[in-house]
Amino acid sequence: MTRTREDVLRLIDEAEVRYIRLCFTDILGQIKGMTITRAEIEQVLEEGQGFDGSSIQGFARIDESDLMAMPDPVTFRIIPWEIAGERVAQLFCDITNPDGSPYDGDPRYVLRRALKNLEKKNWTFYVGPECEYFYFQNDQEPGILDQSGYFDYGSVDIGTQLRKKTVNALELLDIPVECAHHEVAPSQHEIDLKYQEALVMADFVQVYKFVVKEIAQENDLYATFMPKPLFGENGSGMHTHMSIFEGDKNLFFDARGDYNLSAMARHFVAGILKHVKEMTLVLNQWVNSYKRLVPGYEAPVYVAWGRRNRSSLVRVPMYRVGKERATRVELRSPDPAANPYLAFACMLTAGLRGIEEKYELEPPTERNIFELKGDERFEFETLPGSLDDAIRLAEDSQLVKDALGEHVFDKLIENKKIEWDQYRTHVSEFEMAKYLPML
Repeated sequence: MTRTREDVLRLIDEAEVRYIRLCFTDILGQIKGMTITRAEIEQVLEEGQGFDGSSIQGFARIDESDLMAMPDPVTFRIIPWEIAGERVAQLFCDITNPDGSPYDGDPRYVLRRALKNLEKKNWTFYVGPECEYFYFQNDQEPGILDQSGYFDYGSVDIGTQLRKKTVNALELLDIPVECAHHEVAPSQHEIDLKYQEALVMADFVQVYKFVVKEIAQENDLYATFMPKPLFGENGSGMHTHMSIFEGDKNLFFDARGDYNLSAMARHFVAGILKHVKEMTLVLNQWVNSYKRLVPGYEAPVYVAWGRRNRSSLVRVPMYRVGKERATRVELRSPDPAANPYLAFACMLTAGLRGIEEKYELEPPTERNIFELKGDERFEFETLPGSLDDAIRLAEDSQLVKDALGEHVFDKLIENKKIEWDQYRTHVSEFEMAKYLPML
């Protein structure tokens, strides 16, 4: 979709929009922004909106804090409900330096830069994430709303109603939805967006999270993308489907290739598998992420790939005759609390490294890896077991540095070390309950 500055102004006036939210994303994936009025939008579309970047997570130092938010007209959307009685629109922005050059700390620019590696080949990188989340009574304690399970359906259930409202709102925002359903854990849901070019999808994921949370809040409930909010239940993942096209041709499909995969696709998967451990910090960036990445709760832990095997880290869905366009690979380790711009950039960089250097793909594993016992498990490498492990692997990774750029790489490592130190020194309720009475 193309949309010009003039299109934006026309749509604003037709809908009588009074306020416009200018949005961008910090390195941790949190949406930031400011609101301007209709009177200011023409100048801002032309020149951008200045702001102080020194207080944004992972952005500028205090001595280089002046930055500009340049709205991208393609991302213009009118929020499909009134806010304080007014029509409000939203625009995602690219962050630039005052001289107009791209700002290295902008996650959107990180993904743009990664995608430039495809432009000279006329390739397009498509992604389709499956973002899971929970509805709770509030944000203080996880009061669940149902005891339903995978694909359960209840028309009078409040979670089902909220999910329907969310799908409707996303479609009003021109964000195509492919599927929506209840997930495995109580009060857990999933809405799948139709695959898109990676930068478009990263923007969509940010809007998706905003809409899910806003609709829950409107109904006096709370939605969370926390990877593992409930002890003893499945956590929330962001299984991400990937493919590369040249025009209308899916370059991952080859009718004569092993498993109907082209050599390019096999090299791509091999690249993901080779580098996934070192980029796990980006795909699973929080202390809580590693409470999900444990055996027994359907989250992948072992570095392996398969076709029908949903216990594997990478899954290649079985080919269906006549569905060549649907040939894709699915990475199952990311969680929905990741920064989508950085996550997609790392996945693409790892896959392309596999293609460029022609990494060989090992045969698929079709055993249920979750059920392996004893020494059998040692056949497979495992993902990092903690944020600390993930930091150490990422810190030594040239691939992650190449994908993120030096600025974002350094700031992310610095931030995550602080988070780990805060967690490491915290005395938890578990420790007080277990050790205080006996020590």
